[in-house]
Amino acid sequence: MGCTLTSEMHAMPTKLATNEATLAEFALRAGGLGREAADIAGALEDLGAINRSQGKAFNSLVEDVRGMVASNRSIQHQAREAEQLASKTRDSVESALSDTRMLASAVSRVEQGISSVGVALKQVAQAAEEIGQIAFQTRIVAFNASVEAVRAGEAGKGFGVVADAVKDLAQRVQASSRLITTTVSRLDQRVEALAKEVESEHGGRQGGAEEAVDAALSAFRSAFGAVADKIHSMAGQADGNLAACNTVLNAVQILDKDVAASSATLESSRGRAQALLGLSENLIEITAASGVETEDTPYISAVIDAAARISLLFDEAIDSGRITLEELFDDHYQPVPGSNPQQHTTRYVAFTDRVLPALQEDLLNISARVAFCAAVDRNGYLPTHNLKFSKPQGRSPEWNAANCRNRRIFNDRTGLAAGRNEKPFLLQSYRRDMGGGKYVLMKDLSAPIMVKGRHWGGLRMGYQFQ
Repeated sequence: MGCTLTSEMHAMPTKLATNEATLAEFALRAGGLGREAADIAGALEDLGAINRSQGKAFNSLVEDVRGMVASNRSIQHQAREAEQLASKTRDSVESALSDTRMLASAVSRVEQGISSVGVALKQVAQAAEEIGQIAFQTRIVAFNASVEAVRAGEAGKGFGVVADAVKDLAQRVQASSRLITTTVSRLDQRVEALAKEVESEHGGRQGGAEEAVDAALSAFRSAFGAVADKIHSMAGQADGNLAACNTVLNAVQILDKDVAASSATLESSRGRAQALLGLSENLIEITAASGVETEDTPYISAVIDAAARISLLFDEAIDSGRITLEELFDDHYQPVPGSNPQQHTTRYVAFTDRVLPALQEDLLNISARVAFCAAVDRNGYLPTHNLKFSKPQGRSPEWNAANCRNRRIFNDRTGLAAGRNEKPFLLQSYRRDMGGGKYVLMKDLSAPIMVKGRHWGGLRMGYQFQ
């Protein structure tokens, strides 16, 4: 039995070494899984953002097409009414002019007929004006639709062609309405002249009046024929345009539904990728907590130690009266006027600007892989960043986003989780946007900062994968 016990004791170091090697390998594989999961989750997030943008563009397109359909229906209705009104007006004119042949016995009837012609002409002019206004509105809608079609990209090119055709039609309709208005104005002048002529001829030369009536009747028939032809043409164009708009509306509505379905699928995929990312992060944390040395161990130890030192520093500042507990937990973030991206201040930023830089800058020297190290409060607000990320803002929002990251609220998934974590440490993976379409896969390590027994926030460190 003694020999057996001795043999087992000699074998224990080998077993322990084997277990540690297995755990180290497990940690390495978990880290690789986290890297891939972070990349996939980031890519899906980007696709989701693009898809949501396209969804908004298609929704706007649908509304624009509906507006175009409504405008074209109105044009169609007004054109048909104008066509009928022109026909009635022509009948009234011919009736009135026929009455002038009986000037000697029916002057009063002629005056009434001429008066009705004047009223009818005003109605035609009003209808033409309304058609012109609707055409102008249609041009505006078509222009907006063209803009939305450009925003929709490839999927909106076909609709853009239709929008241009609608805009061209609106221009032609507006030109026709102006021609109708001009023609009606001339006719109105002729009616007034005829009325005066009838008055001067009353009781005088009946034969001369009849000749004038015949000439006026011929002119009216010719002019009203041109007006009727124009209105009929406008009505036909409105019919065709309405049919085209209805076709486009159906096509855009189908595309809109497809985009919505794609968004739902992407959102589901993004949720699964986030779940996978969370699982890989838990595996890394479990491995690190087991005591096995991994590539993350030096960073974890440094961040936990630095967070504890910040907690002690804050406690001492309160005890010495340099800042109050209420000031240190101030979460009434005041926007900095004119900042872009938006920056904020609180009652404790002056204090953190004095005490945090030395400690945070020192942690940047742990490894060349470390990109940043800064404390955030429980809402993701970062008051005092590393010096290289605390430059004064300039005119370019893109430059500001990369170089002026202090005084900002990072309440995304990673930033908020880091600020609210109360476990000994939290290790996350994410894809960091470096601008210009470039991304870097990062690890975000954080440890809680406690002040007088209350959770203030966390110390975040971002470093690249190996």
